[in-house]
Order: sequence, then structure tokens, then C-alpha cells
Amino acid sequence: MAGSSVLGGGAGDLQGVGTGQGTALRAPRALLALTALLLSAYCLFALPGRCPPAARAPAPVPAPAEPPQASRRLGAPGLPVASGPGRRRFPQALIVGVKKGGTRALLEFLRLHPDVRALGSEPHFFDRCYDRGLAWYRGLMPRTLDGQITMEKTPSYFVTQEAPRRIHDMSPDTKLIVVVRNPVTRAISDYAQTLSKTPGLPSFRALAFRHGLGPVDTAWSAVRIGLYAQHLDNWLRYFPLSHFLFVSGERLVSDPAGEVGRVQDFLGLKRVVTDKHFYFNATKGFPCLKKAQGSGRPRCLGKSKGRPHPRVPEAVVQRLQAFYRPFNRKFYQMTGQDFGWD
Repeated sequence: MAGSSVLGGGAGDLQGVGTGQGTALRAPRALLALTALLLSAYCLFALPGRCPPAARAPAPVPAPAEPPQASRRLGAPGLPVASGPGRRRFPQALIVGVKKGGTRALLEFLRLHPDVRALGSEPHFFDRCYDRGLAWYRGLMPRTLDGQITMEKTPSYFVTQEAPRRIHDMSPDTKLIVVVRNPVTRAISDYAQTLSKTPGLPSFRALAFRHGLGPVDTAWSAVRIGLYAQHLDNWLRYFPLSHFLFVSGERLVSDPAGEVGRVQDFLGLKRVVTDKHFYFNATKGFPCLKKAQGSGRPRCLGKSKGRPHPRVPEAVVQRLQAFYRPFNRKFYQMTGQDFGWD
């Protein structure tokens, strides 16, 4: 990839600006103030938002005129989710990570299954709303019938120190799904998302490395999230490896039916979602869902998905690849899967 910097310039660009001592002092101060302002804006967008509101208590509904199974066909628009028969339960399965790995795509693909009921928004309960209590959390969940699975996804759980213990306290039988992606590509995608909300952010290189091309800055969340082996170590203190399924974000794009098939097997579900449900959208570079029966058009993820990445210097990419290589290899050993990132 060819390289470019968002802000451009550096300390050397300040030399020779103005001839008087006052001008020479004011220029660095102005630059420092601008940098602080931009970093503050970055933190504002990087931090999670507010907790979602609790669901209202549903009004009583009459018994259905026909057995529930009759309305649970694939693609039926009136599936009983927020109201109707069934009850709210704690999730039996969670998509816990990772950000910019493909978690939204996976959730939308799984929601095609008649026996999956998933919360559409990210509740962030186990990372920042835990003080609301488990009753509040359960109240957010869609209603499910016997035999159906309740799910939610919040990618930040995977990198939250307290999340494994809290989820284990809720249920040690919880199934955990982690969508992972080449950590270098993931970091650039993370940066692209923030840049779209904070134009004028310092360059990717400036944030990824200390002092130009010095040591990799693992304090930057876009870099730190990609240390998958370190995060998994924390989870394995509470859950055995058998409770995890690691989904390839790359294969979720190239072979969505195959990866979703693995997830359905892991959840103990019949393979209902198959290749007949997908087509590849060349414009977005993403698989999309074919239109359901009675729907007017196919469904693709929102405009924010598949956005173009900024150009990053090849030297930066290679430095990050070398940095992540030992972490990737350890992750391959821990999971028993080679994701082919090296």
C-alpha cells in the first residue's frame, strides 16, 4: 500500500517558521494545543456511549391462534421477538469480540435462523453497565420460545478484564463466539472508523508508533485489541477452550455460509442458513443477504460497513506485521487454528 499521512508534517516542519522569538514559541504551542484537541475528540468517539434503556414490561397478549412453530419459518416478518409468547432469558451465547472483526455481519447472518433471537443493539452490560444488575440485563433480551437461543453481541467484552468473571457468574455454561481478523487490517479499519467521525486525526503511523517509527504503542486501543493471545489468556481463567468458537473474519467474507455453518453447529442448531442466503456485493466488497420471501430487496450491512481504508505506508504495515507475528503464533497454538495472517 502506498503511504500518506492525515495531518502530515512533524517537528521538522516547525523549523524556520517566523523569524522572531515570539513567533517561534507560539507555533509549537499552537500545534500542541491542536494535537491535544484532536486527541480529546478521538477519545470522545472511541469511548463507548450510554447504556441502552431497559425494555418496558410487555402487555399481556392472547394465546396465538396457531402453534408457534407455524410462524417460525425462515424470513417470516412477524417473528415473536419483543412481545408475544415466550419469555426473556439470559443469553445462552454471546459474541464477545472483536471490534471491526465482523461481529455485526455474523449477528445479522445468524438472525436469519428461526431458532436464534438476538438483541440488535450492543448492551455493553458486562463492561460498563454492570451496576444496572442482572434483572435489568435480562429485561433487554428478546422473548424466546423453548428450543430457541438468546444471543447478544458486544465486541468490547473480549478486551475487558472483568467481563469473563462477570459472564461466568451469570452462567458458567455460556457459549462464547469470537470473530477475529488479521490484527493489522483490523487496526487500520478501527482507525478508519474513528477518522470518519474525527476528521483531522493524527496519521495512523503517528498513533501506532512512539516517536515516528519507534516502539509500537500498545496503549493505543486500535493496536492493543489485536493482542488476541493476551486477551484469551484472561478468558481461559474462567472458561474452558471448549466453550469458545473462533470465527475467521476473512472467511466470513470469502465463505459466509461455511463460517455461519460452523457457528450453527457450535450452537447445536440445524444448518438452516446456507449459501442460498448469500450473494457477494462487489461494490461493498461484502457478502449480502438475498431478499427474504415477501421482502422488496436484498439486505446489506449499513454504509459504515466496508468503508475504504486510508492509505498506510508499506513500512508501517510491515513493522506491525512483525510486531504481531509472535502474538499471532501463540494465538494459533492456543486455539488450534491457523488463521493464515503471517
